[in-house]
Amino acid sequence: MVRSPNRALMRATGMQDEDFEKPIVGVISTWSENTPCNMHLRGLGEKAKQGVITAGGWPVQFGTITVSDGIAMGTPGMRFSLPSRDVIADSVEAAVRGHNCDAFVAVGGCDKNMPGSLIAMANSDIPAIFVYGGTISPGKLDGEDIDLVSVFEAVGQWNHGDIDAEKVKQIECNACPGPGGCGGMYTANTMASAIEAMGMSLPGSASHPATTEAKQKDVEAAGEAVLKLLEKGIYPKDILTRDAFENALTVVMALGGSTNSVLHLLAIAHAANVDLTIDDFNTFQAKVPHLADLKPSGQYVFQDLYNVGGVSAVMKYLLANGYLHGDCLTVTGKTLAENLADEPDLTPGQKVIMPLDHPKRKDGPLLILHGNLAPEGAVIKVAGVKVRRHEGPAKVFNSEDEAVEAVLADKVVDGDVLVIRYVGPKGGPGMPEMLALTGILVGKGQGDSVALLTDGRFSGGSHGFVVGHIAPEAQDGGPIAYLHDGDTVIIDQDTKEITMKVSDAELAKRKAETKIPPLYSRGVLGKYAHLVSSAATGATTDFWKPEK
Repeated sequence: MVRSPNRALMRATGMQDEDFEKPIVGVISTWSENTPCNMHLRGLGEKAKQGVITAGGWPVQFGTITVSDGIAMGTPGMRFSLPSRDVIADSVEAAVRGHNCDAFVAVGGCDKNMPGSLIAMANSDIPAIFVYGGTISPGKLDGEDIDLVSVFEAVGQWNHGDIDAEKVKQIECNACPGPGGCGGMYTANTMASAIEAMGMSLPGSASHPATTEAKQKDVEAAGEAVLKLLEKGIYPKDILTRDAFENALTVVMALGGSTNSVLHLLAIAHAANVDLTIDDFNTFQAKVPHLADLKPSGQYVFQDLYNVGGVSAVMKYLLANGYLHGDCLTVTGKTLAENLADEPDLTPGQKVIMPLDHPKRKDGPLLILHGNLAPEGAVIKVAGVKVRRHEGPAKVFNSEDEAVEAVLADKVVDGDVLVIRYVGPKGGPGMPEMLALTGILVGKGQGDSVALLTDGRFSGGSHGFVVGHIAPEAQDGGPIAYLHDGDTVIIDQDTKEITMKVSDAELAKRKAETKIPPLYSRGVLGKYAHLVSSAATGATTDFWKPEK
């Protein structure tokens, strides 16, 4: 009788006597009207609920916030994108634990709600499954596939005089035809692939496009499968092992994934108490070839990969050739190898995934650089980049807006090293992405001739000779804070070096003369700035320290 008041409130939601014997399963939807990545997720959440009901559970759907990177890009709103990952993680954990859920399914469709859901799963540690909302279909213009990045690059082409404003408008109006995450091997599709590789989503979930019947079935099956996890006593900690993260790193390298995967996999590993460091990425970069000819550096979109077998077919190929740990447990209750045995092979003759004996690149495209400009590390994606070494004079800006103005005014010339600082996790605050700027540089034909360095980060759609996540960041007194215009900077992908030709004595002198601005202190960005860790450790906001 002591729980009668609790049950009285739950009866108002429709529960009856027999329902109190059923497991309560949270269904977390990151539905939002303001972005195609998420606008269809409430309907998918209803499908997940149906799966829970079929399996004998009582589903309760919750919502959480999301921020659209593409819409926020280049605006003050971009500072809220990365912090939203941790807000999402905390809100999901608060909802499922506050309502004593026995298990939950999370349905996400955008860059930050996906890792945010996984962080919540690790911290909540109740049986859970993630479902990706699916990739967007490609836009079409003049018989060619286009996407959001096509629009960003069109701005640069327009500024360079290569196309007129009407052409930009045509690209804008045709790039995004409906629901789904951005269509190349950008951050959403990268994280969906990584989550499936870790075993936290059902086989095929990463690949099913947003508007397909396969996606509808995928979501409903997840609602059923999470009850089986509860029955078998399988928890996220049983799945999120070191080997599982190694599988994720392998798949991300092979597919040519986003630089944001470095931040997110480190943050998820931190929550899961798995010893993963930024330098582990170089270990896998050295031994995993880049196979996928996917945008932004290739020619195909993610739906093309689905059409030739999907991520699971790539994983099956990698497993058969000794690149994956097949004995890892997954949310099916089976091992990864057991799951993949039932998945299709890559379509014979397909062109999206290159063979291992003739890869797009013999090693992975994500590198961690070190040197006196980034003692804790920095991240570069070299997929499609012909330049292996760049040495040039720095042109330093303390904001993205100033840098964009300079580029549009042709004040940044071939050979320059464009530097944007005080935009890291603390300094932004929020570590904004620079897709608007990288898109302009590529559109102007300077993607290989101008190096771009920042303690901020880049969109999964960014490409060119760009280095982000420089740590320590300027706000933390990192060496990038003491870089001056004209200083020579060297970036070398063969030696994994990022250095500036400034002596230790001169750096010490500049450090004494430089005043670091105070941390931002208002609202969610203020909280974030005071809590967040270095980008080199995933930009996490958890206080706890992992067990050794």
